[in-house]
Amino acid sequence: MNNYSNWGAVMRVHVTDLLEGDLLIKDTFNSYGLHVLSKGTVLHNPDISKLLQHHIDYVDVQERHTEPFPDRSLESIVSPKWLPSVQPDYKNAVKGFQDLFRKATNEGVINDEEVQNAFLPLIKNFQLERDVVSMLLLLNTTDDYTYQHSVQVGMLSYYLATWLDYTNEESLQIGKAGFLHDIGKSRISDTILNKPAKLTTEEFDEVKKHAQYGHEIIEQSFSDEPYLAVSALQHHERNDGSGYPYGLTGDSIHPVSKIIAVVDIYSAMISERVYRKKRDLLFVLKELFKLSFSELDAHTTHTFIKHMIPNFIGKKALLESGETGVIIMTHPTEFFRPLIQIGDRFIDMTIERDYEIKEVLI
Repeated sequence: MNNYSNWGAVMRVHVTDLLEGDLLIKDTFNSYGLHVLSKGTVLHNPDISKLLQHHIDYVDVQERHTEPFPDRSLESIVSPKWLPSVQPDYKNAVKGFQDLFRKATNEGVINDEEVQNAFLPLIKNFQLERDVVSMLLLLNTTDDYTYQHSVQVGMLSYYLATWLDYTNEESLQIGKAGFLHDIGKSRISDTILNKPAKLTTEEFDEVKKHAQYGHEIIEQSFSDEPYLAVSALQHHERNDGSGYPYGLTGDSIHPVSKIIAVVDIYSAMISERVYRKKRDLLFVLKELFKLSFSELDAHTTHTFIKHMIPNFIGKKALLESGETGVIIMTHPTEFFRPLIQIGDRFIDMTIERDYEIKEVLI
């Protein structure tokens, strides 16, 4: 049982100055007397958004042991509880995929037990943490792109599957399919994979073979695993027939392959490669939205965006006008037109259409 008397000094804080991890000291009610949040709540972005939706101005929280109202830097807005436990598992998953990659190169097959040992410890941790944007940015480094990309696609595939209402067992399997989607690249020359410049037509044709190579490796390695082989084969197929290796369209593409296609593009675009700076996160989601009307499955893509956008709550945004504000609330259908606070002003971008976000500052 919590001993509230030992919580220390109390701070009265405006809701827009709350930080993730702040501890609510008192029960909170709206102006109609409706109970909104209970004392003892450790505040996260959805809780802060809920307070704003109920037009609550001030709440009492436990005094922080840092300077009051620090900048909402990436580290400050991420709940710190998961980072020490997830980082080793993330590194282990990256190392595990590297070992699988080498085994596939040398032996042509991979071992399911080694896949489980690399991926499952990580998945148990990230099941509990939903600030996907911040999590991937904190864990990501510029090293080992191919291996990290596979780990990230596995993580994001699991999340997106749960958001699409797959069962947890199915979502775990889909996460595993995402983890292994690029295993066919083990048959591609390192000089091509790590080339710090644009590939020639011949080199790109060779890279495209990784989809079929992956299908072969998984078929030879697993007796009866749903999603794995077909996802490796089809994750570059596109709804409009512009993908490879077979130019499939629409319903001819497996639904799980459509999941992996979305998160594969997202992970690739947010990563920093030798020859390209990583893209602004909101820009990447806007690009995915554009692709949802041609190359990517619309329902799958919009579900991904809908669940990723709330991760921007509390983060700073640079507007096209040159002003900087904080994203206070996001909209469930107008993904890129949130409620922004600039100083004492609140701008609802769904109403004030002249405002546009240029960049989310992380």
